[in-house]
Amino acid sequence: MFVISSNPVRDCSVSVPGSKSYTHRVLIAAALAEGTSRIINALRSEDTELTMGALRQMGVTIRCEAEEIEIEGLGGRFSAAADPIYLGNSGTSMRLLISMAALGQGDYLFTGTQRMQERPVQALIDSLAQIGVPTRSIHQNGCPPLVVTGGPVKGGHVTIDCSISSQFLSSLLLMAPLTQSRLDIQVARGPVSKPYIDLTIAIMQDFGVQVDREGYDRFRVAGRQRYRKGYYTVEPDVSNASYFWAAGAITGKAVKVCDIRGDSLQGDLHILRLFEEMGCRVTRESDGITVVGDVLKPIETDMGDMPDMVPTMAVVAAFAEGTSCIRNVAHLKAKECDRLAAVITELNAMGINAHNSGDDLYIQGGQPVAAEIETYNDHRIAMSFAVAGLRAPGTRIRNPGCVEKSFPTFWEVYESLFE
Repeated sequence: MFVISSNPVRDCSVSVPGSKSYTHRVLIAAALAEGTSRIINALRSEDTELTMGALRQMGVTIRCEAEEIEIEGLGGRFSAAADPIYLGNSGTSMRLLISMAALGQGDYLFTGTQRMQERPVQALIDSLAQIGVPTRSIHQNGCPPLVVTGGPVKGGHVTIDCSISSQFLSSLLLMAPLTQSRLDIQVARGPVSKPYIDLTIAIMQDFGVQVDREGYDRFRVAGRQRYRKGYYTVEPDVSNASYFWAAGAITGKAVKVCDIRGDSLQGDLHILRLFEEMGCRVTRESDGITVVGDVLKPIETDMGDMPDMVPTMAVVAAFAEGTSCIRNVAHLKAKECDRLAAVITELNAMGINAHNSGDDLYIQGGQPVAAEIETYNDHRIAMSFAVAGLRAPGTRIRNPGCVEKSFPTFWEVYESLFE
């Protein structure tokens, strides 16, 4: 249990670790390259360690030092894995690595926590089947555990349903340059979280491979390309920065997150625009971005492309003067927990009227009161409601260790907010 201090928040600057989304993708791209790549500022967290562990089981040599990760890429020629590959509740690891296994040898058994075994991947299974990659859900329910049989991937045409997750598309894209001919991907539904697709493609291009696209509907990737080994830097995590900007928004203090660039491709950066619409002052400088709150206005916005930011925005909306509506959030039900239900339940526990109607979340702003917050073993619920506690001291966060998933030093940085 973490009990939130009654000390006042101060004007301050904080630093956050490397982006989780970048780190997963760069680790995989380096494993797909031929030769040695070096990565600095990579996030070392529970989820990214699971990705590295899986790559090691697939034959990739990874050496971790204090400031750098060195990866000996195999050019996609992954080794057979003798043991099951355990991915905890890291949905990103699971979805991205399924297609990587298609390039390997023999059967790969991917499994995870009980919650992971409830998270659907059928859309990706169906797409791989279209190009002859045998993939099956052990329990025949479209969820892990599942077996992928690796071998040469010829390529061809696939359709993909991305209404649940854009990571299904990112998975296919990362694998596509190493097909024998080319992969032509048609998006049948969605995608949600479009900025993450842009991020995937940008990283692929950094590694020297080319992707042709028609918006978010069609992607063509030539086969027999090579990922280029090299030296890569992971930028700070905007998702994790959001909790500290939210702290500035609700307390009226100037909270700066260092080294975040205003031109970052991380889609969650758009939360700054929403904070501005609510009445915050946002200052973008060469060495970071600062948010200072004022009287907060309610907001109506579609957050289908920023699902990880919904808990953060919901907490800030709880302090606004009026009712906010966050639209297009139904896919939050398939996250690390049912985040939509979790946000509603815990805001209600703090005395805030919140409910959903269809795909939309409604929050009647006011003054949250201290409560004991159930985190559902979900890092984003823990960190978001820690922010709420800044204006409701005495709030108690259960299972604070769940932040290890994405931000192991969160509580240390959080404590630096106080005078």
